[in-house]
Amino acid sequence: MNQFPLKVIRRWQWALWVALPALMIALIGESAVELLRYDRGAILAGEWWRLISGHWVHLNIMHLLLNLAGLLLVAILFDRALPIRSWLLLVLLSAPLVSIALLQFDRELIHYVGLSGLLHGLFVAGALVSIGRMRVESMGLLLAIAAKLAWEQFNGATPGTAELVGGRVIVNAHLYGAISGLLLIGLLRRQTR
Repeated sequence: MNQFPLKVIRRWQWALWVALPALMIALIGESAVELLRYDRGAILAGEWWRLISGHWVHLNIMHLLLNLAGLLLVAILFDRALPIRSWLLLVLLSAPLVSIALLQFDRELIHYVGLSGLLHGLFVAGALVSIGRMRVESMGLLLAIAAKLAWEQFNGATPGTAELVGGRVIVNAHLYGAISGLLLIGLLRRQTR
């Protein structure tokens, strides 16, 4: 019997723990979106779970599929860079860091949904940890993500993205995610030793 699928599932279980809640929320529909999305007013009124749960809510199926494709890309590129528990820790810490940054620095932002901020953090952390074994590739990927983030800060979302996902792209979430990945790398590196 071929062990490949089981090995992949075991190795990528951290990514499955990210993907499955997003899929379940999408199946539940609009009531879950209303209850779980990042909502500035609700968070300030004490609904703190939204600092984390908002990342697993999506605008529509295309938005979800694009985010899951990004998650798959991170898993393919960097899954061996960190142990599974470190990936999960990164997810659990990066998500609220992105939301807290949105709350603090983007006060006009009322709602936010999607994994993209978190994915940027995972990507940066994975690339930084991978520098030791894939130096040229990791440096190239870090330069590419830095160029993307710079583009977004000066020009807005990459052309066509808003139309594709069916709503406004919150580019600062990408920046805050990347910064969270950078900030958390010290903690992650200690765990990989």
